[in-house]
Amino acid sequence: MLSHLEIETPAGDALIDITDQVRATVAASGVAAGLCALIVPHTTAGITLNSNLDEATSTDILAELRRLVPTRVDFVHQYDTPADAAAHIKATLVGNSVSLAIDEGELQVGWSQSILFYEFDGPRKRQLQVKIIAG
Repeated sequence: MLSHLEIETPAGDALIDITDQVRATVAASGVAAGLCALIVPHTTAGITLNSNLDEATSTDILAELRRLVPTRVDFVHQYDTPADAAAHIKATLVGNSVSLAIDEGELQVGWSQSILFYEFDGPRKRQLQVKIIAG
């Protein structure tokens, strides 16, 4: 079963907790055991698992990615904007997919883990593919 989640993102870069939406999608699928694959079909966005217990964690992660890959005008590829070029590199570093187990109808994430959607070039209307495989 392939589902899609719609995500509206703010301007610039952001980390958005989508754990509840993914859990709801898993519950609606009726799959008791299997795999949930989350795929970001965008070149300027990504996805990861990390803590969302303290809002400062997201602030630190975004700040560190900005430090590692600042928006600058000396990128060779400038098709859209310097921010777009930096976003391509950040998305490559973060990755575009996460796979999680489903057991007893529940998404298996650690007690402090959240599913975080990265926006690197907002505002955008994004889509997340959610592939649920029974087994």
